[in-house]
Amino acid sequence: MRTGLQSALDATSLAMAKLAPTLTQSELQQKTTAYFNAMFNHPEAKNLVVTPNYTTSGGSQLTITASGSMDTSFMRVMGFNSLNIGSNVTVKWGNSRLRVALVLDNTGSMNDSGKMPAMKAAAKNLLTQLKNAATTNGDVYVSIIPFSKDVNVGASNYNQSYIRWDLWDAANGSSSGFSGSICYNGTLWVVSGGGFTNGGSCSSPTSGICYNGTLYNWNGSSFTTGGSCTNHQTWNGCVTDRDQDYDTTNTAPSASIAATLFPAEQFHDCPVQLMPLSYDWTALNAKIDEMTPGGMTNQTIGLQWGFQSLTAAPFTIPAKDPNYTYNQVVILLTDGLNTQSRFSTTQSTIDARTKKACDNIKNAGITLYALQVNTDGDPTSTMLQQCATDTSKFFTVTSAGQINAVFSQIGTQLSKLRISK
Repeated sequence: MRTGLQSALDATSLAMAKLAPTLTQSELQQKTTAYFNAMFNHPEAKNLVVTPNYTTSGGSQLTITASGSMDTSFMRVMGFNSLNIGSNVTVKWGNSRLRVALVLDNTGSMNDSGKMPAMKAAAKNLLTQLKNAATTNGDVYVSIIPFSKDVNVGASNYNQSYIRWDLWDAANGSSSGFSGSICYNGTLWVVSGGGFTNGGSCSSPTSGICYNGTLYNWNGSSFTTGGSCTNHQTWNGCVTDRDQDYDTTNTAPSASIAATLFPAEQFHDCPVQLMPLSYDWTALNAKIDEMTPGGMTNQTIGLQWGFQSLTAAPFTIPAKDPNYTYNQVVILLTDGLNTQSRFSTTQSTIDARTKKACDNIKNAGITLYALQVNTDGDPTSTMLQQCATDTSKFFTVTSAGQINAVFSQIGTQLSKLRISK
């Protein structure tokens, strides 16, 4: 009877663990008792009491205790008319937490073959899987790092100490002149020092022009004044690679070490602003919706900022609860070959920097997934294969329609990290 009781408890605990987070205590009591009674076929047992206790402190935990008695036969002659029996079982899950950086290619080639809309749909489905893997807020955090040649940290951060201005100032003139950019009749006109240069096509007004300390914004037909400015206020938020080897590490920026700072650049195909770790699922989905394709490919800078977003300043990293273990993950999706960085336009040279960033990420104990979207018949990237933590975490697809299946597979693997044996 004791063996049968333990077996019934084991089966009941596994079944109820799936339901416990969604039930009230009275519902849990009712369903646990019913399931146990169905599994425990010992009519000689008397006074059975089954008690479930579900808690979420330090991860989800369900403990079920069963107790009862049985009449004796031989031992009755010794004065023992009955013997008590009892046991308990505990199932734990969700005592691991996830932090995931989505490093997503926003380059111009993502506009081809339906890749951008397919990536957006797949990324949003992945967010749903990750949201469903969370029992409470903070179980799963996600950052989103859109990248092209540069990464956008937000134009409003122009006065932050982690931004380096010497390269930007040299290219965009001083505050006593004029600088900035405007979108006029579908063409982006970039102002630098004494004139305009054609910055390619555009669809909406940009940050405006700073002229002798006054900010002028273009509303589509005329200029309006926007108050006082320095030329840094016309920066569009893009940063390029840090000095080597900080371009491949997560070293926190320090104002006393210029090489650790992030150089501002007025890249005309600046992607949408990145999003730090968050469990605001509505905002995360909205960030995916904002993404648009444009510019060239620099996988290194996307990976470096994904690494940074999980671990170091200028991000504010959420505190870790010692009652949990933490799994950190970077997911890189890219459709192209490396074509440009701050230092080179030679693919092999840029690939070497990307490989170094990957090695640093993995050496920090972070799991790295890499997905190559190869719709143009390019060679499978050996570098991306080597970047992935292992062969099971590298994927290559030949059509945009396959992206969702890969992201769904990754999401399933990540959700399993939340379950303890």
